Amino acid sequence: MATGNLHKYREARQVLSELGIDLRHLRVDRVEIQADDLADIAAYSAEQVAAEGRPIVVEDAGLFIDHYGGFPGPYSSYALSTIGLGGVLKLMEGVKDRGASFQSVVAFRHGGEARCFRGVVRGRIAHGIRGTSGFGYDPIFIPDEGDGRTFGEMTAEEKNALSHRARAFRSFGEWFAASE
Repeated sequence: MATGNLHKYREARQVLSELGIDLRHLRVDRVEIQADDLADIAAYSAEQVAAEGRPIVVEDAGLFIDHYGGFPGPYSSYALSTIGLGGVLKLMEGVKDRGASFQSVVAFRHGGEARCFRGVVRGRIAHGIRGTSGFGYDPIFIPDEGDGRTFGEMTAEEKNALSHRARAFRSFGEWFAASE
């Protein structure tokens, strides 16, 4: 898996290990294009890294806030690094519709074109930062399928039972295991 984010790698490795797949971390510089669709971003990166002839997995994810038409979406990393969780919560002040989704796309390539797998989890934005587990937007995202806690308040196992990333990697892993 080509990523500079060890949190993403650890989550993916845990999910794929449940399917008997051993995921390895590959540290490479990759170009991350700006696009409106996570699949375009992940597929482009997978094609660039896979040019060296090895099978490769790349994942891209984003937080899509309903009230803001899906913003920050594919620009989530930039928004987080610029305004932080506090800035997102400030944007949400007075907003009644706090609905959001976390989306993840896993792109796999080994020869041919990249194949993409999407995972989505619906939820809402919390009114404050809650929890210290996970990373990124986890402390402000409450999944609808959960018990009212944010991803930041869950253990890694609890989060992986519900998360967008786990769903995308499970979908990839099931396809990969069946195609061998």
